[in-house]
Amino acid sequence: MNLNKLGIIISREYLNKVKKKSFLIITFVVPVLFVLLCTLPTIIMMATKEEGKTVAVVDKSGIVMPTLKDSEALHYMDLSTEDPDSVKNSMSAYGADILLSISPLDMENKSVTARAYSAKPLGMDASSSLERRINDAVETYRIQSYDIENLEEIMASVKPDIHLYSFTLGEDGKETISESGIFMAISMLLGMGIYMFIALFSGMVMTSVIEEKSSRVVEVLVSSVKATELMFGKIIGVALVALTQFFLWIVLSLGILAVVWGFIGKDKVNEMMQGTTQVAEMGTSVPGIDTDTMAVLDSSALSANAEAGDDSLSVIIGTLSSVNFAQIGIAFLLYFVFGYLLYSTLFAAIGSSAESTEDTQQLQIPVTIPLMIGFFVALYTFKAPDSQIAFWFSMIPFTSPIVMLARIPFGVATWELIVSIAVLIATFIAGAWFSAKIYKVGILMYGKKSTFKDLWKWFRQN
Repeated sequence: MNLNKLGIIISREYLNKVKKKSFLIITFVVPVLFVLLCTLPTIIMMATKEEGKTVAVVDKSGIVMPTLKDSEALHYMDLSTEDPDSVKNSMSAYGADILLSISPLDMENKSVTARAYSAKPLGMDASSSLERRINDAVETYRIQSYDIENLEEIMASVKPDIHLYSFTLGEDGKETISESGIFMAISMLLGMGIYMFIALFSGMVMTSVIEEKSSRVVEVLVSSVKATELMFGKIIGVALVALTQFFLWIVLSLGILAVVWGFIGKDKVNEMMQGTTQVAEMGTSVPGIDTDTMAVLDSSALSANAEAGDDSLSVIIGTLSSVNFAQIGIAFLLYFVFGYLLYSTLFAAIGSSAESTEDTQQLQIPVTIPLMIGFFVALYTFKAPDSQIAFWFSMIPFTSPIVMLARIPFGVATWELIVSIAVLIATFIAGAWFSAKIYKVGILMYGKKSTFKDLWKWFRQN
């Protein structure tokens, strides 16, 4: 392989990509979108509180109204002496937005029936707040009905409210606070990030090969350089583009985040983080994520640590300080480079066998399925990072770049990293040898939609 020609091809591929407007646009837009993704949900949550509403309460039980206290969102009006139907039909005359009708007390079950009426459907905040207060009132009544002295205090003292404080012990015995939710977030971010980068830039290699083949430019190039030099020059050139873009994304994202957090202020950031506990209080759930996962996502653990002397932001900073970012950075670079090289050689071979992206759909399936499996395994790796399935998928070279990175924040033995990376490199070498043989023949084949049988025949010919 002529290194001088290879360098020319790499330079050509790199400059062609970075000079495109699309490269510049994506490079500057992605960090902004990332910052919005990080900050927008909490900002929206803080900004979308229920506006002050007046609740007309017709309490025929006599146990609920005394427990209702006005808040910023809800103001209560006692209309227990009124007929609920007449109030319901003329709420605007009473200046009420909501009618809360409580039935007479059911002495047998020691309970009530509650109904809420409003011109528009109630928001989740208002609905859950009313429901919680009614349940508290009925619970208080039931406790008092036993007529046991100090029963309410006894019940309160019996009910535990224990939070498990997690600490990581360093080799020097130093204790560092470690919230599992932070490690989970890093794990998911790394897993999804490496999946996106490998899929995006490997696909870029395939598209570039198809474009040159369909425009017949490749015939001119192959007359001057070897097919393998062209393939590896293209792969390495795109890799350099990816690393350049990735570096710029990190620098720009950190810079924009620093400006945003500095503008918002520490107190507001802490308030926003603690505000996410409303998700748990409302009993909401996220489609596709089970309740155990939602419990991990809940920031109530951070609030508990705040009561121990640290605010939420301090807990996050303390947890992040225990993360080995040097190891994560080196591992990310190695897994990205060799994971990308492995998949890009395979995508290059696929691209060489087609004249349009539509022709590659069937051939891509065996390559994209392992990538997708690795992505889905990585999403749940944080629940059991040392499980057998997580371990083996972090060793299999077609899934290890994604799954191993998802495991690293929780701590991985050095020998596992070495073995995983060594197997990945060896598989890349074998994949490059296999793909180069197909590329040599496929890049000059026209007029026929290729199949797996054709690819195997081209491989055996070389």
